[in-house]
Amino acid sequence: MELFLIRHGEAAASWGESPDPGLSHLGQQQAEEAAESLQQHVGSDTLLLSSPLQRALETSVPLAKSLRRDVIIEDVFREIPSPVPLAERQVWLRQFMQQQWVEQGDELIAWRAAALQRLLALTQPAVIFTHFLVINAVVGQLLDRPETLCVWPANGSITRLRHNGTSLELLALGDQIETTVN
Repeated sequence: MELFLIRHGEAAASWGESPDPGLSHLGQQQAEEAAESLQQHVGSDTLLLSSPLQRALETSVPLAKSLRRDVIIEDVFREIPSPVPLAERQVWLRQFMQQQWVEQGDELIAWRAAALQRLLALTQPAVIFTHFLVINAVVGQLLDRPETLCVWPANGSITRLRHNGTSLELLALGDQIETTVN
């Protein structure tokens, strides 16, 4: 069965400005485009799952509306927990993204493992609306990469995985960009 990891659309505020921004106008367009792209891949048994953060939830709306389905909120797909106050997040994030997983504390290792374990526990195809570093954590584990940052998923990108019942396989990365994470 296939799983789709969707990076949320462009946020209306940066990671250092707001703890939970919604989507910008461009982000809403990206959500519409992702929904349109996913239409051909979504069956009647496909789950719609989302991080509880506003930008991910808003990205799920176009697909949920077109399918007339509810979105299940899954906290495990929330953005990486930041151990510093809001004003210091961007500096911390830049440092984190230059590190390797062996340098991380127990909380971040557990966060990473929980996302992968939840994906492995799925028994139905699913579309998961999530975040840049969640996608990095999952893809990094699947590719056995030591660095915290190994891919640059664009806003609204669709990363495809295959779940074979006991493991996951990366089928295709979504659109990649060179960007700073805001």
